Amino acid sequence: MNALSAELVKLKRSLAWPIVLLLPIVLVLAGAATQLADGRQPENGWDTVWLQSVGFYGLFPLAIGIAIFGSLVWRVEHRGSNWNALMSGPTSSLHIVTAKAAVVAGLTAIMQVVLLAAVIVIGKVAFGLPGMLPGQHFAVTGLLILATIPVAAVQSALSMFLRSFAAPVAIALVASGVSTAALMAVGDAALISPYGVATRAALLGTGSFVDDGTVTGRAVAAIFTAAGVLTIALIVLTTRVLDRHDTRI
Repeated sequence: MNALSAELVKLKRSLAWPIVLLLPIVLVLAGAATQLADGRQPENGWDTVWLQSVGFYGLFPLAIGIAIFGSLVWRVEHRGSNWNALMSGPTSSLHIVTAKAAVVAGLTAIMQVVLLAAVIVIGKVAFGLPGMLPGQHFAVTGLLILATIPVAAVQSALSMFLRSFAAPVAIALVASGVSTAALMAVGDAALISPYGVATRAALLGTGSFVDDGTVTGRAVAAIFTAAGVLTIALIVLTTRVLDRHDTRI
């Protein structure tokens, strides 16, 4: 059984699934709560529902969710002698690092799909909006899935080297806040941060915080390029550190 297959088997009873489902649903409901309570319709229809759902989600709940996935995926390896068994096995460090990061990224991707579905349900069922969610938001969801891969890689790395479950989550909270501030201060230069890439993608086209409300090819290309470069760099760096040190904090 290869590394990825082994990780997928572990997911069957993982505590990550409630987070995958509940986090996006709760945030979508929270975003719509005020208007639902007042019996008001979204001012700009689907765009307002999307903004209310994703605007807050992309600032730090998204990063926290990914951090929790990382801690859960690595938790079993930090129990008893499991770490020594993992490191002494036939699986290479590269395959271990890649498999763990892929699982975290996969859980995150499913969470984005749940968010998208929840927005559609709220729009159609709760608000009775005509038509369907604009295609732009489907495209942004796809881009967001790609943009969260480097965050998955860095959170997996943190959870690999830190025995603490909470420490990587706290780091994600602080890093996402700093990255959002950096995006507001220096714009796309903040895409050197994995958290900045995820936040920029989540808010793309919303016209809130760090976004001007338009989806341009330049912005999409910048996010896509940053996500690819950061993911490769993080996987390579994590693998080299694991090969050289093989230690945990």
